[in-house]
Amino acid sequence: MGRSDPEGQLPAPVKPPDGGWGWIVLLGCFVITGFSYAFPKAVSVYFKELMKDFHVGYSDTAWISSIMLAMLYGTGPVCSIMVNQFGCRPVMLIGGLLASAGMILASFTTNIIELYLTAGVLTGLGMALNFQPSLIMLGTYFDKRRPLANGLAAAGSPVFLSSLSPLGQVLLEKFGWRGGFLIMGGLLLNCCTCGAVMRPLDMGMKRKMGKAQDKYEAKEMLPIGGKSEEGISTADGTKKGKKGKKKPKKGKKLLDFSIFSNRGFIIYTISKFILVLGLFVPPILLVNYAKDTGVPDTEAAFLLSIIGFIDIFARPACGMVAGLKWVRPHVAYLFSFSMLFNGLTDICSARASNYTGLVIFCVFFGISYGMVGALQFEVLMAIVGSQKFSSAIGLVLLIEAFAVLIGPPSAGRLVDALKNYEVIFYLAGSEVVLSALFLGVASYCCLNRGKKEPLPENNPSAGGGSDTEEAESDVQEAEEHSSDNHQPAQSTDNAVVVANEEANHVAEEQRGEGGGCPAGDGEVLARDGCNADQMVERDSF
Repeated sequence: MGRSDPEGQLPAPVKPPDGGWGWIVLLGCFVITGFSYAFPKAVSVYFKELMKDFHVGYSDTAWISSIMLAMLYGTGPVCSIMVNQFGCRPVMLIGGLLASAGMILASFTTNIIELYLTAGVLTGLGMALNFQPSLIMLGTYFDKRRPLANGLAAAGSPVFLSSLSPLGQVLLEKFGWRGGFLIMGGLLLNCCTCGAVMRPLDMGMKRKMGKAQDKYEAKEMLPIGGKSEEGISTADGTKKGKKGKKKPKKGKKLLDFSIFSNRGFIIYTISKFILVLGLFVPPILLVNYAKDTGVPDTEAAFLLSIIGFIDIFARPACGMVAGLKWVRPHVAYLFSFSMLFNGLTDICSARASNYTGLVIFCVFFGISYGMVGALQFEVLMAIVGSQKFSSAIGLVLLIEAFAVLIGPPSAGRLVDALKNYEVIFYLAGSEVVLSALFLGVASYCCLNRGKKEPLPENNPSAGGGSDTEEAESDVQEAEEHSSDNHQPAQSTDNAVVVANEEANHVAEEQRGEGGGCPAGDGEVLARDGCNADQMVERDSF
């Protein structure tokens, strides 16, 4: 994107610090992820009291959690537009207030419809406005350690699930469901604290490198002669004089649909849709499946705790593995393996007929489920890059929303019709395996095709309106302007040397910090300050 992005928007990234304040951002993302995924499940402890007070059935109260999840997934494009327009921090602050207000208002409701609108729609929207921007900020603060950061942030889901459910039970016993909702609303105000720490990165280095790059490109494009010095100075003047005219061109798109031209993104989206159809079915049906096989209620409920406990350690561990130098360029294949592992676990456990078999299933399911959770957003960041991640995640979540509304409800209807859980586990596992095979095979084919098609020189990274293109147009305008008044200049060589030295100095700084990828004398500096790992990841798609 252009350098005229407002301060509140997500501009072209500078070198991620991979630490420092990024650890505070990671902590905020950990909390946000925990609330977003665990809260819709944790409120289920209040359902029996709600059924008694409002005289409704279990399916009616279950719609509260369903609406929360639908808002979390379905409002993805809306969140993307708001982030691109206003930035991450303001959106997260508003989201925290909405999430808290929804639960506080829900404590005063008098019927189930009002609960749908407050706890369901309002709180769900607030959590959505926190979840997506937190992942975007995590991608801007981490690069080399990004897989580990994603794994640690994803661990917030099982940690909060194991904490919020017992807390909700205690609050229900001491204060009732209304008092519990009120206190839960107060806890959600912590989302505002997490949003407050999401400060944007300093843009000073980006402006410095962009200025030197403009002069360097002008020196390379203009012929050696009397117009060089005048062209360089005129290019700077033209850019300043026409800043207002260039602004619409440089402005960040509210929702960038050009990502659909990325083959890797299309492959990821299709595989993720198939994955979600079957991924959440086994943990939803596991307790009832265990009860039908003769397992006592307390031991059946403990199975979910086993999955959560294993999940807590599986996500950070998988993030560490994905960050290894020899693994990270092939992280898409690791994600495909994790999905294959999860699907085969479902299929192999379909015939489990005793408690020991179900415990073994929970252990392996917790490992594979944690791997999928730790890698899903890391792979998306590697495909589209941090610039377009805000638009990409919004569109992906919207597509996943349809799968969430299709998969688990369809499985429930099949159980009612067939009275057989074995078929459901086979079906869910087959869907997950299919998604894994599609991602692995399609990625491999695209990788081979990418190797056969050499990339053109001076081709900027994905995205429209790059700084290089803008600099070229400015130099052309400067050349036309100076063609009528061109005079031989004695200081042409000096101007060329100064521009070249300034560009090389910035290149050496970026190379010394490990955050740039400078080219040779005849090549344009990389616009994003990308490193070798980033280039390998994106080239693999």
